[in-house]
Amino acid sequence: MIENFKRVNLGHFPTPIEHLKSISDYLGGPQIFIKRDDCTGLATGGNKTRKLEFILADALDKDADLIVTVGAIQSNHARQTAAACAKLGLKCLIILEQRLKDAPEIYMSSGNIFLNKVFGAEMILCPKDRDLEDYADEIINKRKINGEKPYFIPVGGSNHFGELGYIECMREIIEKQNNDSFTHIVLATGSGGTQAGLVAGKMIYQSDIKIIGISIKDSKSYQEEKVYKLALNSLRFMGYKTPLLEDIIVEDNYVGLGYAIPTEGMKDALALMATKEGILLDPVYTGKAFDGLVELVKSNYFKSSDRVLFLHTGGSAAIPAFEWAFE
Repeated sequence: MIENFKRVNLGHFPTPIEHLKSISDYLGGPQIFIKRDDCTGLATGGNKTRKLEFILADALDKDADLIVTVGAIQSNHARQTAAACAKLGLKCLIILEQRLKDAPEIYMSSGNIFLNKVFGAEMILCPKDRDLEDYADEIINKRKINGEKPYFIPVGGSNHFGELGYIECMREIIEKQNNDSFTHIVLATGSGGTQAGLVAGKMIYQSDIKIIGISIKDSKSYQEEKVYKLALNSLRFMGYKTPLLEDIIVEDNYVGLGYAIPTEGMKDALALMATKEGILLDPVYTGKAFDGLVELVKSNYFKSSDRVLFLHTGGSAAIPAFEWAFE
């Protein structure tokens, strides 16, 4: 089980679960709750903290002195990795990809980019004509020649080590339920590791909760296949030989024009959560995911007797970089 794997202490766990009473009453559907993984404590919080506890334990085991990771300009994963490296005394190199066309200057310099600098991380922008991971490999090889011991973390921390964090989160959710169990978990799904960890955890802990990923960039079929492979790999890593029989559910109607491109639904969802509950979502992930949840409620996807848990994966540190989108 999880106890058999090394981890470092980076976050505040278990994170709280709160009833979104005002929003539940406003929507008039199922009772909606929120899992506050925006309150994990590291660098304004977020879901990557859970993953990094296991990933960086492996890096330390391998005597790494340089952590290299990749992500979009306003990557929440990069920000939390930079903070974790600062805490553990490791050098951090972030290779960033420009995914948003014609991005304003504020997007390129504030939010998570500014915080990466505060945490002392080195940042390199991937040339537009280069594949991000190929470019990262090239840089890693150069750093090895220079005598450093780099350790690579894939985009979003989505690998078998990272998924241990959300297998653990699934156990946390199941154990913290009161008399009434949750019927659904809704979350943003991008690199796929968070949803994959929950799916693997659902199988391990034999839960009936339906897990719905709201895609923030890829098509339903592509994302479902990605999450399936990640979940299967994590189960094999933990020693489970049985096939993965859980349904992988992804909704892709809330992506809009693409990754990090704001939608009206996202803005409405962010405003709803802020004005009804005093909780900040983010423009790239949780805003689009909560828009998806709201629309599923309005379309009667859920029964009134359902209890729906929204997983808040963090990201509000990026809001200043998107001020232009709300003008």
